[in-house]
Amino acid sequence: MTARSTPARTTAPGTPRPAGSSRADLIADAALALLAERGTRGLTHRAVDERAGLPQGSTSNHARTRQALLEAAVRRLAELEARVLAPGDLLTSSDPARIAAGLAHALHRYLTGSTELLVCRYELALEATRRPGLRAFYDDAGGRFRDPLVALMTAAGSADPQRHALSVVAWAEGMMFACAVGSYHRAVPTEDELRTGCTELLQGMLGPGAG
Repeated sequence: MTARSTPARTTAPGTPRPAGSSRADLIADAALALLAERGTRGLTHRAVDERAGLPQGSTSNHARTRQALLEAAVRRLAELEARVLAPGDLLTSSDPARIAAGLAHALHRYLTGSTELLVCRYELALEATRRPGLRAFYDDAGGRFRDPLVALMTAAGSADPQRHALSVVAWAEGMMFACAVGSYHRAVPTEDELRTGCTELLQGMLGPGAG
């Protein structure tokens, strides 16, 4: 993996949204922006009002408790991540080569344009370790990504889809952490490099014919 200049980032979550956007989305986007910029300590109802440009008390009316505000952030984060990681026809594929290519494309798109979302996810994941109610909510939101991956592994002929899905998640999560906030943040791999790595992983799990 060769060193590269840091890729351009997309606008951070919480940027003022077009007219017609719901107030719930506006509040949740502002909450994500604060999480990315200040961490969980900077996430308050008043700060969300200010960031979203809303009258004081608006966020409290929408999410009366801190738990409710965190849940709104988790829900919105899952929606935004689903857009970035949209697999297209990948979910109907049983070809390991197409699966590797699709996963590499989604992962590269995430690493080169949506790292703020990753920072939010890490902040919320750590908070969930201290809040059992948020833990359950966070895990439920994550199911929308895990379950399709198990289905992919099943379609690809995996002898143990649950375990192999976990291995793919662990590889992808490790890659995202290393390249978003870890020691490889200045050396984001190319899409080809990601595809090669994913192919090697699938071949190890599914057999040499994979990919």
